[in-house]
Amino acid sequence: MGRPRAAQCACHRRPGGGPDRGAGGVRIPVHLPLAALALALAAGATRAEDLLQVWAQARAADPVLRQAAAFSGAQEAAAREARAALLPQWSVQASEQRENGDGGRTRSVTSSLSQPLFDLAALRTWDASRAQASAESARLAAAEQAARARVAEAYFGLLSAQAQLATARDNEEAFARQVSEADTRFKAGLSAQVEADQSRAYRELARGNTLAAELAVADAREALAQLTGTAPIQLQPLRRDLQAQPLPDSADAWAERALQGNPVLRGLALDVEASEQRISAARAGHLPTLSMGVDTTQRRGDGVSAIDAGRTPTLIGLRLTVPLFAGGAVAAATDRASFQREAAREQLEAGRRAVLREVRAQVLAVGQGQAQLRATQVAVQAAERALEATRTGLTLGTRSTTDLLLAIQTLASAQNAQTQARHRHVLALLALHQAAGSLGDAELAAVNALLETR
Repeated sequence: MGRPRAAQCACHRRPGGGPDRGAGGVRIPVHLPLAALALALAAGATRAEDLLQVWAQARAADPVLRQAAAFSGAQEAAAREARAALLPQWSVQASEQRENGDGGRTRSVTSSLSQPLFDLAALRTWDASRAQASAESARLAAAEQAARARVAEAYFGLLSAQAQLATARDNEEAFARQVSEADTRFKAGLSAQVEADQSRAYRELARGNTLAAELAVADAREALAQLTGTAPIQLQPLRRDLQAQPLPDSADAWAERALQGNPVLRGLALDVEASEQRISAARAGHLPTLSMGVDTTQRRGDGVSAIDAGRTPTLIGLRLTVPLFAGGAVAAATDRASFQREAAREQLEAGRRAVLREVRAQVLAVGQGQAQLRATQVAVQAAERALEATRTGLTLGTRSTTDLLLAIQTLASAQNAQTQARHRHVLALLALHQAAGSLGDAELAAVNALLETR
């Protein structure tokens, strides 16, 4: 009897069993001439995208990443704004006066130039703004790493959904062949009607799984398009001979690396530093300020005497401002800054604990992924042998159709579990690098090297 291929990929089907598929999964009708066949193969190959290509698209189009870049730029501008209070200030004021009696007019132009010499509050405010700008820069680095992780999750999420769909379709096709063979056996008087009905029930259940898998593929495709702005046509999958990737360091080493290099923690630590500077700035509200000023006034008009009309008096002086009482505003500002510092410290501690937990969890996930890869490889091999033995037993009459259908499902489930395990293992490695603060383009390139080449 015919042999249903439960987990055979559609790209390996021969022309006798339906349309073949070229590179990239493009359907190629068998009646196409050789030149058209070559063009179709080339088109399928050029449309396949790898992980680095998808990341390049997302880096330019991801709105979350661009938002983080905007926040960082805004804080850099805020730091420059705070620095302006320590730099020279120049203003020009023009005025005109009219007298009621004779209608004379007096015009004056005053130029004022001032330079702060001592303003501790402004200096500490600038320090706080610079620390906050560095914190936002660290958050931008964290956002870039998070974007890489989201792209990888969406990339392999789509591949996983496509693998499930391929398994569901092959499963459905295998059951459909079994229905046809059961009908033939029934008509020949070699089996009962219940055998055909049972095969038909399995086929319809498989059809429902196929419909659900098609919906999952559509959603996974949209999830990737949400990051890149365009829906991918074809993705390069992981190599079928992928082996478990070793973990070079211990969990404690990864945890120490995370405490030193995680950009989220670095940003939270800089928040604490900025809050310390704000406390100093608030306390400096009680201190005097000293500035130097140069004022120049030029007056013209009917109301100006002949002596003053030709003069441009210039006044150079020092201005000392001593705050005496501000209604308790300085004390309130100091208290507010102190409470903000305590909140920043607690947030840093919470972030540190969360990062340590994530690192340890991902170290375990990588180890479990290695074990799952080995287990699923053994499961697929065992399921293939079991299916072959069941086919032989059905021919000899020692196995039933139910046994064959269950063997087909078992092989499909084992192959799907193997594909999912390979994807989870790679994603766990990337998640570990993200928790440690080392998920860069080099790590994506290392994963990209594990993909099949087109």
